[in-house]
Amino acid sequence: MIFTRSGSPAEVIERLIGSAVASVAAALYRLSNPRLAGALKEARQRGLSVRLVLNDNDHYEENQAARRTLKNYDIPFRIARGRAGDKSKMHHKFAVVDGRIALAGSYNWTLESEERNYENLILLREPLLVAPFVQEFDELWAEGQVPEALAH
Repeated sequence: MIFTRSGSPAEVIERLIGSAVASVAAALYRLSNPRLAGALKEARQRGLSVRLVLNDNDHYEENQAARRTLKNYDIPFRIARGRAGDKSKMHHKFAVVDGRIALAGSYNWTLESEERNYENLILLREPLLVAPFVQEFDELWAEGQVPEALAH
């Protein structure tokens, strides 16, 4: 477990993405940390499967910037809302590396979370704990929408 009070979740996430050999899948409420976007880009350039599901409705400018970045990095992504549609959020903050390590917690992939907030990140390696994250991501991916202007 990493707390921003005493450690850097971005460093841990970057290291795990850098060590991935097959895939990175992440469901993220917010993505604006250039360091983490760069780690995803490098994973994609190494030929890994990299897929993201982003929240669709809050932080409009930041959300649009994240979408442009992912498109420029040729990273497939989808957008999603919460269970109640337009007025709800896809508020997840988790990733799965190689289908065997899950990262979850309060930590948004933003500079604000890294540098200003008290946040936490938990790493799970137990297959029985990782499997539900894989399933949740797959369901979000299947339900998510590709923005028409950015469709790959």
